[in-house]
Amino acid sequence: MSMSTHPGQGDTRVKSAAGPGRTIRPADRRRFALRHTTTGRQARAAWILAAPFLALFAAFMLLPVVWSLLMSLTDTKSADLRTPLNVSFTGFDTYVRIFQDEQFLTALRNTAVFVLVGLPLTLAAGLAAAVVLNNGIHRFRAVFRVGFYLPVITSIVAVAVVWKTLLEPRAGLVNTALGWFGIDGPAWLADTRFALPVMIVMAVWRNLGTVMIIMLAGLQSVPNSLMEAAELDGAGPWQRFWRITFPLLRPALLLTAVTTGIGYLQFFDEPFVMTDGGPLDSTLSATMYAYRQFGNGNYDAASAAGYVVFVLIVALTTLQFRVLRDKD
Repeated sequence: MSMSTHPGQGDTRVKSAAGPGRTIRPADRRRFALRHTTTGRQARAAWILAAPFLALFAAFMLLPVVWSLLMSLTDTKSADLRTPLNVSFTGFDTYVRIFQDEQFLTALRNTAVFVLVGLPLTLAAGLAAAVVLNNGIHRFRAVFRVGFYLPVITSIVAVAVVWKTLLEPRAGLVNTALGWFGIDGPAWLADTRFALPVMIVMAVWRNLGTVMIIMLAGLQSVPNSLMEAAELDGAGPWQRFWRITFPLLRPALLLTAVTTGIGYLQFFDEPFVMTDGGPLDSTLSATMYAYRQFGNGNYDAASAAGYVVFVLIVALTTLQFRVLRDKD
């Protein structure tokens, strides 16, 4: 680079290496260097501030995920904890073995029923509650919102214990009320015909509040001008809902379907507290199967079952995005 001073000017210009005739003022060079230094300091400060989270994430999230994947591809048992490097690589043999286990297949069937029945019911009940609160209830609307949402923020263990008490075959409130009408109520949680449906009903009751809140926000964002124009064109309430309101609720429906579906595929607390997977494994879930395998020291089978649930979550979420995403 060469220096050149132009007559009549009080500053010195430096020719740029980018091409002839292009010059950079020394003041501009200082500002560029200062900006570059400031950006570097901000980047370093950002990494320093993020370092605690990254360390915790790597130690308690990333490392367990990778390690469990490796365990699912080996024959790791509880006896191998002291010598983890002495396990044998088995590939996908563990996955083949658990799919030959009738108990795991039963757990998958129960999980599928729980999701395929419970998810649509939860979405429909939440949407219905949101529509009623948005249009049909004007007084004490906040009270109804709190009432619908209260089960969501209540501990699932407390909810399960209360439902288990209500469904006691002899002293439970449900069978006592049925007895007033001369109906002999069944042993709800001890009967293979009713145990899983009861848990589906409880899950719908507990989770419809979340769907309701999100759907209510979506309903209140629908422009009134569209509804008024449709009403002037002669569209009835049902036509306005299906042709205008429901399509505009697609983003809210997608959000609630994805989050609720992920939670239902991992359902564990309800059968763990209420039935311990019984009777006769009729409420055994895939995550509870993994929990049992882990408790029995079969870490390879537990990890493989966990990754099967993960694949199911990815598949269900992908399907929901394809069906419910905005076509525009």
